Amino acid sequence: MNKILEGQMAYINDYYNLIGASRYVEKDFKEIEEREGIKMLAIPFSRTINPSKDLISLYKLIQLFKKEKPDVVHTHTPKAGLLGMLAAKITNVPIRLHTVGGMPLMALTGKKLKILQFTEKLTYKYAHKIYPNSVGLKEFILKNNFTSSDKIKVLGNGSSNGVDTSFYNKDYPNAEVEALNLKQRLRIETSDFIFMFLGRLAKDKGIIELVSAFNKLSGNNPNLKLLLVGPLEEENGSLPKETLQIIKNTKAIIYPGRTDNVRAFLKLADVFVLPSYREGFPNALLQAGAMSLPLIATNINGSNEIIEDNKTGFLVPIQDEKSLLHKMKFLYENSETRINFADKIRETIEEKFKQSIIWEELLNEYKFYLKN
Repeated sequence: MNKILEGQMAYINDYYNLIGASRYVEKDFKEIEEREGIKMLAIPFSRTINPSKDLISLYKLIQLFKKEKPDVVHTHTPKAGLLGMLAAKITNVPIRLHTVGGMPLMALTGKKLKILQFTEKLTYKYAHKIYPNSVGLKEFILKNNFTSSDKIKVLGNGSSNGVDTSFYNKDYPNAEVEALNLKQRLRIETSDFIFMFLGRLAKDKGIIELVSAFNKLSGNNPNLKLLLVGPLEEENGSLPKETLQIIKNTKAIIYPGRTDNVRAFLKLADVFVLPSYREGFPNALLQAGAMSLPLIATNINGSNEIIEDNKTGFLVPIQDEKSLLHKMKFLYENSETRINFADKIRETIEEKFKQSIIWEELLNEYKFYLKN
């Protein structure tokens, strides 16, 4: 809510009385309430499957909806979607909407896959409208018969919130000074060439392949750096010890952890890499593209709707370290291609993925359902 939906809540709150409900994190709650101007309420959502905790969350949502009597309940994420739609159905909320921003079940097999397939169908059953944030997700949902085509719609050209192209701009105010200070703090030389990743450091984000490919590439190129920005995943899909050791012990790999100043880190980069196994519609690619960075990503839904292969960036197969290494090496060695990709991806982002496109379409959806 604090990062992915930034700005959207304030926009909707200008037209309707919006209340936010999420797992409590003091810092995020405070920032959301101050920036978006909405009331935030704590619901103890658990990311993993936990029946006892989930029943408590469901009960608290039911109590919340009985008290507030909302006209619309709009959920994001699989867990909030399942519990939110069930609670809204039980309390007879008249309009029930759910945004699909990614599906963890895409990377699963066996019993856990069947459980998540069932819960996904249950969520869609009790929702009046489903908004997958990419065309690829829409096709996946329909192919697996999770819901009918009349209940599903992609807003704009995809994404849950678009990107603020005025904020994510390589020439933002004080950019050079901020970048210089950050380079000094991270001990990055002016002559260094920087590959950057932004997101959870987790197996399903392709970190194993990225670290391995970079290690091979940097062996003969001492001025290369890999900047890994984001929290270390400690629950689902945590990294193997070997990869963590490489990250810890390789001087060319810089891991500053999570940051609230994404823009400054993107300003440092020369090439942005996102080798995920699955995505909904990756904000990181939108932000990096808006900052005029050449992009390399896996050929998966969401990513391949942002990047046009060989025109605005490179797409590589999932878990294909050899292809990833080849494209990283190519962009490192070819400045003309980097400049060309950078210019074209910025144009694409401005034309198709501005926040205003998503916000206006979402507002129209609310107006339509409230009127009808």
